[in-house]
Amino acid sequence: MLIRPDCIPCILTMTMKAVRKLSLSDTAEKDLFSEILTIPGLRGLDWNQTSPDIIETVMTLITKTVHEPDPFLSEKTYLNTQALKLLPFLEKLVTESEDPLYMAAKIAILGNSMDIMIPEGIDSLEKFILEKIKTPLSKENFDQFSRLLSKTGKILYLADNAGEIVFDRLFIRTLKKQYDVDIVFVVRSLPTLNDATLKEALDAGLDQVAALMENGIDGPFPGTRLKRCSKAVRELADRSDLIISKGGGNFDSLSEEVHELKTPVLFMLLSKCHPLNTFFKTALHQLVMAHIYTP
Repeated sequence: MLIRPDCIPCILTMTMKAVRKLSLSDTAEKDLFSEILTIPGLRGLDWNQTSPDIIETVMTLITKTVHEPDPFLSEKTYLNTQALKLLPFLEKLVTESEDPLYMAAKIAILGNSMDIMIPEGIDSLEKFILEKIKTPLSKENFDQFSRLLSKTGKILYLADNAGEIVFDRLFIRTLKKQYDVDIVFVVRSLPTLNDATLKEALDAGLDQVAALMENGIDGPFPGTRLKRCSKAVRELADRSDLIISKGGGNFDSLSEEVHELKTPVLFMLLSKCHPLNTFFKTALHQLVMAHIYTP
């Protein structure tokens, strides 16, 4: 999905929140933002880009400023740690559910808000989840997903954020209990924002439920553009029966090439903003599980 006017203040707000965590001097912060504000997509001069395209440029400027290839490593570690503390609570929700896979899918999508849930601590996270888990997930779309799983042998699973991937781990484990399916969990090759790399995936125990693979993209791109992925990932995408794409960054980028793919793509995310609400015809912060194109 190409950027809309709403995306510009959203990216700038996200950037400001990220930069505040870097303890830059006042001068360095201003100099960094002066550079960021020259990006054409943030000045309304180039609408033919996705948000991840613009954020990749922002991240390149940030890493250049701080001389650190993974400036948000400590935040990712913290998100994973908090999510792992939640895991027994989440597992209980799934095991006590009448439909464990449906519950696990809802939890996996709720994990897409891990970065905004975290500030108040574990108790508030549990309360947040208990409240938000009441949010409906389209039963029609979930049933379509279930029918597809009965014919699926291999899934390519595109990961999103640290912390969130712990929720994915529970979803994948629940899915594999019900279906005989191989899953390859694909993470970012290079650090970008709080997105999961191989380190975070291993720390979160994803290797216990899936094979792990880096996407091969040669920049801090917070999404998935298969044309930029490694040959191994592209070939795996063609050979898979289903691609599961988690989060807004993966949707924004992959949706631009989904019509060229041989494999159906299932997007799982929260509708966090007006452009997503409009696209999926949902209210704010609703659970989304949707195919937008079937080959």
